[in-house]
Amino acid sequence: MRSPLLRKSVVTAAAVAAGTLTAVPAHAAEYSSALKIRGVQYDAPGRDSNSCSSGNTDQEYLTVKNYSSRTTINLKGYVVKDATGNRFTFTANHYLQPGDYVKLRGGHGTDSDTHNVVYRDNCNFLWNNDKDTIYLYKPSGSRADVHAYTKSSNDPDGNGYISFH
Repeated sequence: MRSPLLRKSVVTAAAVAAGTLTAVPAHAAEYSSALKIRGVQYDAPGRDSNSCSSGNTDQEYLTVKNYSSRTTINLKGYVVKDATGNRFTFTANHYLQPGDYVKLRGGHGTDSDTHNVVYRDNCNFLWNNDKDTIYLYKPSGSRADVHAYTKSSNDPDGNGYISFH
């Protein structure tokens, strides 16, 4: 009788030889979602102004990427929140092809699949300039991704942009 360890080695070797064993990327193991937070521009360039007519909230954005190699994801119903409860819900259909991304920007503008942008239609800043935690939830309410940052430890060049994946 073979030991369980030997059996596992034989099965793994057979799977490798047959080409059926696939590696799972580290970011895919955290939550069961291909949709992940790619990065955040949490400190809009220039002096912060949430004036709808002349402010710079559209320069603050969150990038969400579809890391799937074959599945298109509709963002409708997904929710983005921060640690204090600020939230945005994707209320319209917005399709991300495999490998595609969208920038969720502050301020007002025209949502566009072609230009990979969705506007929050709100001129208030969402992300804190010093630290924050960003949550991405599926329409079902389960968590798709989460990321926390602090300006001092995650942003060594001080440009206000952090890339996660």
